[in-house]
Amino acid sequence: MRVTYLGSAVVGVEHPAVAEMDRRKFPPTCFLVEISEEAHPGGPWMEGDVLVVDEARSYGHADLVVAEVEGEYRLFKTQRVGSRCRLLPPTGGEGCFITATQFRGVVVRQARCWAL
Repeated sequence: MRVTYLGSAVVGVEHPAVAEMDRRKFPPTCFLVEISEEAHPGGPWMEGDVLVVDEARSYGHADLVVAEVEGEYRLFKTQRVGSRCRLLPPTGGEGCFITATQFRGVVVRQARCWAL
């Protein structure tokens, strides 16, 4: 699932989903991404959700991560395969292995903007 890079989590990105978020709690290694329209309705992620991603955190089994694949930031779930880690699309489909330079970070928080 494609995500859009919004900027550093501590700089003050203007987005309704993060308006109430205390940005002082995040280290400078965190950045924000927004879920694209590829999200399926009724799933755990909706279009417009904002994810806080920590680029300094190492991934483990079953983590939600962001990686750069074919020039786009994408959301994946991790699956340990021996000493390697396979990335699986969160909505299903064929996974892939990536290089360390493609890994962008581990999702540490999700924010949703509810319509009033």
